[in-house]
Amino acid sequence: MKLKIKAIFVLVLFISSVVFAQWTPDVMIKFKRVEQTAISPDGNLIAYTVSVPIMEGEKSEYLRHIWVVSSDGKMNYQFTFGEKSCTAPAFSPDGKYLAFLSARGSYGKNQIWLLRLTGGEAEQITKVKTGVISFKWSPDSRKIAFTSIDPETEEEMRAKKEKLDMIVVDKNFKYAHIYVVSLDEKEKGEYKVKRITKGDFHVTSFDWSPDGKYIVFSHQVNPTADAWTTSDISIVPSDSGEVKPLIKWNGSDSNPRFSPDGKWIAFESDGGMIKWAGLRYVYIIPSSGGEAKRLAPTYDENCMIIDWSADSKAVYVSEAYRTTWRVYALPIDGGKPRALTPDNGNYTGVSFSKNGKAMAFIYQNSETPPDVYVTNLKKFEPKKLTDVNSDFPKYPLGKTEVITWRSKDGLEIEGLVTYPVNFERERKYPLVLLVHGGPAGVFTQSYTAAGAVYPIQAFAQEGYVVLRPNPRGSRGYGKDFRFANYEDWGFGDYEDLMSGVDKLIEMGIVHPESLCVAGWSYGGYMTSFIVTKTKRFKAASVGAGVTNLISFTGTADIPSFLPDYFRGEFWDKVDVYMRHSAIFNVKGVTTPTQIIHGETDVRVPVSQGKEFYNALKRQGCPTEMIIYPRTPHGVQEPKFIADIGKRIIAWFNKNLGRDLKLTGEK
Repeated sequence: MKLKIKAIFVLVLFISSVVFAQWTPDVMIKFKRVEQTAISPDGNLIAYTVSVPIMEGEKSEYLRHIWVVSSDGKMNYQFTFGEKSCTAPAFSPDGKYLAFLSARGSYGKNQIWLLRLTGGEAEQITKVKTGVISFKWSPDSRKIAFTSIDPETEEEMRAKKEKLDMIVVDKNFKYAHIYVVSLDEKEKGEYKVKRITKGDFHVTSFDWSPDGKYIVFSHQVNPTADAWTTSDISIVPSDSGEVKPLIKWNGSDSNPRFSPDGKWIAFESDGGMIKWAGLRYVYIIPSSGGEAKRLAPTYDENCMIIDWSADSKAVYVSEAYRTTWRVYALPIDGGKPRALTPDNGNYTGVSFSKNGKAMAFIYQNSETPPDVYVTNLKKFEPKKLTDVNSDFPKYPLGKTEVITWRSKDGLEIEGLVTYPVNFERERKYPLVLLVHGGPAGVFTQSYTAAGAVYPIQAFAQEGYVVLRPNPRGSRGYGKDFRFANYEDWGFGDYEDLMSGVDKLIEMGIVHPESLCVAGWSYGGYMTSFIVTKTKRFKAASVGAGVTNLISFTGTADIPSFLPDYFRGEFWDKVDVYMRHSAIFNVKGVTTPTQIIHGETDVRVPVSQGKEFYNALKRQGCPTEMIIYPRTPHGVQEPKFIADIGKRIIAWFNKNLGRDLKLTGEK
């Protein structure tokens, strides 16, 4: 009898584990993020960072630490420890050291730390009051250049203590400038630091010349987010001296990189064609100065420089290609881009060995979690080196696939559809339509069980089909497609989204009376606009959404953004801005709409959410607003990320009248 009771108890436990072993926001938030790689000069070692959510007690943060794996996969160890994150690993050119940033030491700000690869404790190299933003090794491994923000003056510190620290907008900027710390020189026990640049400009990126004599850098007129269009490129002796302009074009010129042979400097530029939707080409200019030459355009005409090839014959770049992220080689002789990676997932966090033999990267796709890989550059043969999330649940995934459809005007649109877990073809399921941000963002083949504000597999576990379209305006589909929503927000893109919904209904997998919609930033804009145009959705969730184009332009940290997209200031186009704003079309909205916003968001101020919430509330439309303290435009605290996912699911289930454990609908 006792054996029977014990057997029944074990069976109950087993059944319970099966029933409750499923994807939820609380399960998914425990996913560890793999975020960057740095390969050693000889290609034998690869440093990478792992970000772990810390959610016990009063803590809600991501703790990042550095691991190092050998390219043969035989060694894989955590190199940094402690309660402070360690990021930006970089091997010294001679291969003897690993440098990184951490706030574990002085002033509670990021400083440069150094680890000998032969062993020993990490040593703090800098003690800068305002902290270190970024750094790069000198070619001889004896110095490190870094950028840091100008500190407060004694007068400013005194004014703050005396409560006389008034802020005059757009005055008294704190600029980032270049400094060099010598690892051979110490003064009073501290490594000697020399300032290299000064003046009323803000350094955004830099690089050493191969002989170590010069530093080339990009800079803009001030540190504000709106000033990226003023970026130019200059060069300065690495021991300080006269700053000489190299590129002074209109528009954005940035991310300069010396070629290994020292003859060229590559940089990104829009060629004077300022477009907030993104337009980036690679140019090269002789390092001694002269005429710049544009290399062949990439597929999306919006690439980012990663590095040079070891032989100085090509520039390596990264770019979105439809629903993937790929790496290309751009020949400096003007030849067409050559793909280094296939179009079957996301290849990010890329680094190249100094000897030109190996490429390290992070790979993931919809069903494969991100991990570190390495390949020989002569032939793409990726070797997996890590299994960072080996302890993460292996529950069944809702399948994800790429689909295409035609919009109302015939334009081909692509998107990702994730089916419910245990999908049955004869059923019709509720839909979650997700809209990405940007609007020049893109949905790609990232791992769908990773913790996120919109937890894809948690939706799939609840029995939802999830559609993630890439409407006109998205990156990854070419320049013309990315610019196709200029002066057209909320109209052509709306048709792209609705035709995708109709496609799934026609396929017989989505119930037309069980539709939900959500999105963040521009996705929030589209969600708010959608509920003013149609009543077909039963529930909506607006995340950090732009709801009033006029007040957004006057309060956001990027006041030049919409005047570019709408080709004019709002006071010259009041009717246009109003026509494309949800708030001026809000009358009569009945769709139950949830509003989610970060309290410290300066990109899309919380007032945007409040305007829409109050307009809905005053009309009697079912609504709720949740404001997350300490939260900027991107949610950073893991407890908040999980909470948002749970609230959205609950809102959708409630307004669809669904049981929380329902897995499908007839």
